[in-house]
Parts: sequence; C-alpha cells; structure tokens
Amino acid sequence: MANVHHFKVLTPQGTQLDLSAYRDKVLLLVNTASRCGFTPQYQDLEQLYQQYHQRGLEIIAFPCNQFGGQEPGSDQDIQQFCQLNYGVSFPVMAKINVNGPEADPLFEYLKDQARGLMKTRAIKWNFTKFLVNKDGVVVKRYAPRTRPGQFIDAIEAELAQLPHKL
Repeated sequence: MANVHHFKVLTPQGTQLDLSAYRDKVLLLVNTASRCGFTPQYQDLEQLYQQYHQRGLEIIAFPCNQFGGQEPGSDQDIQQFCQLNYGVSFPVMAKINVNGPEADPLFEYLKDQARGLMKTRAIKWNFTKFLVNKDGVVVKRYAPRTRPGQFIDAIEAELAQLPHKL
C-alpha cells in the first residue's frame, strides 16, 4: 500500500526530496501562501516546530498560488519572506498546485486519504494541514481556520508512537 513515504517533492533549489527520509517521524504537511489572512500561521507552525522537532515532528510547507493569487513570488522570494518575517526554520518546498490537472501527486494522495468538510476532496484555501504518522499514513486533515496550536494533542499522540532512541 502506498503512503506519504513513497513520494518525492521538489525543493526550491530544484532537487528532489524523498519523503522516505521521514520514516519514523511525524509530519505536518501544509499548503501555504505569503499574502493570505492565514499567513500568520507561519509563526504558529514555527513555534510547533521549535517545541516538537527534537521529539520527531517535521513540518513541510508547500507554497501555492491557486487561492486568490496570494503566493505570486518566486521560490527565492518565498524563502526570503518566510525567513525574514517568521524566522521559519522548517523546509519550505518549491511552489506547487494542490488542485486541478497540474496538482502535485503528493497532494492528490493527501486529498484521497483525508477529505475536507462535507467529504470534499478539493483543498479550499491556503493553510490546509495534513498530519501524517510515523508510517506515512495520513491521520487527519485540518481546515485553514484551524490554528496549529488547536491540535497539539493529536501531534503529541502521534509523537508518543515514535520508537524511543536509546
């Protein structure tokens, strides 16, 4: 059976990142935008990353310009924006599409695994979040309005399932 670990994603430098590198980690995958009302969630995501990264949480952002043209910049512009405005230290990938015929295969998979409100498949806006367990299985999809701090219990529950290093 396929899982998130079977996908590769494009970095802003144009190289492939194999998500199998995140086996035995908890992932939070988020489609993002720099000019969105939800953009301040970058700060929330960075706080989560700082708090839980040492315990095995990895956050990966996927900039997308499909919602109101709110991510118009280049990959380099996006990297600078995230660093300068929010001190983002988690990976921010190359800009992608999350819906439609050009949708990134990872997001096609995520949408199949966790439906949105009213069982819709499509992502409705920026900052839709997918929590993925250590085995690459999608645990839950969170709406853009759901701030990262609102599902800490779910993150902690997944972190508790990680193998403890001696």
